[in-house]
Amino acid sequence: MTAFLIASLVLVAALAFGTTDPLGNPRFGFNLDNIAAMADPAYRVVLLRSLGYAVLTCAICLVVAYPVAYAIALHGGRFKNLLIAAIVVPFFANYLVRMYGWSVVLSDDGPLLKALRSAGLADETTKILQTGGGVIAGLVYGFIVFMIIPLYAALERMDTSLIEAGRDLYGGPLRTFFFVTLPATRQGAAAGCVLVLLPAMGDFVSAQLMGGPDQIMIGNLIQDKFFQGQNWPLGSALTMLMMAVLFVGMIGYLRRARKDEAEAVR
Repeated sequence: MTAFLIASLVLVAALAFGTTDPLGNPRFGFNLDNIAAMADPAYRVVLLRSLGYAVLTCAICLVVAYPVAYAIALHGGRFKNLLIAAIVVPFFANYLVRMYGWSVVLSDDGPLLKALRSAGLADETTKILQTGGGVIAGLVYGFIVFMIIPLYAALERMDTSLIEAGRDLYGGPLRTFFFVTLPATRQGAAAGCVLVLLPAMGDFVSAQLMGGPDQIMIGNLIQDKFFQGQNWPLGSALTMLMMAVLFVGMIGYLRRARKDEAEAVR
């Protein structure tokens, strides 16, 4: 499996320096035009938008997932496994099908906006689909389970006597949470952030179904170059650019995880 992954990466990297013939067929070579093309401000905007959406998605998932994982791990009792199954099993459904269903919920005539209008929190001009908020809502719905599971595992492993010790030292609930619980589970939070950030950055389904033409992400751009523009070399160059950005994030996570392990051993 690793060999296939490495081979495909080598092919994509090599094709990033290639060209296309008059019929649109990709040709290997050594041409820097594709690398230079990525300096186009339009590509930079799409890349920064994708990174911003992915980071915001990661932050929202962390805020929403933490209390869910906390409640299940520390207060779930004998229903823990059932509750985790209730969260995980729906995500076994095809990602595209789930996104279509979510787009119906968020549509202009969907149940969410109807409820908000009834409560006076939205009017007839309020929209969720075809906006950046719609894309982020899709990304959060699509990947939040990747945040809940590592947080749940970290909270399960945590020594709960630390929380009791914090309370014995007159720490209030918030103080105990921020100075005891959160530091003790930071590795789970970091793992969840990586698991959400990586797929969210390259996702193209949410932007396509919920964002419209003004909200495209780097994944949509790559898809377009490969399947519609027939410009595989430029698509490969954009793919390598996206992977380079993600690689920097992954290296940061691994260095932090190694440092935490070294501190735990001492």
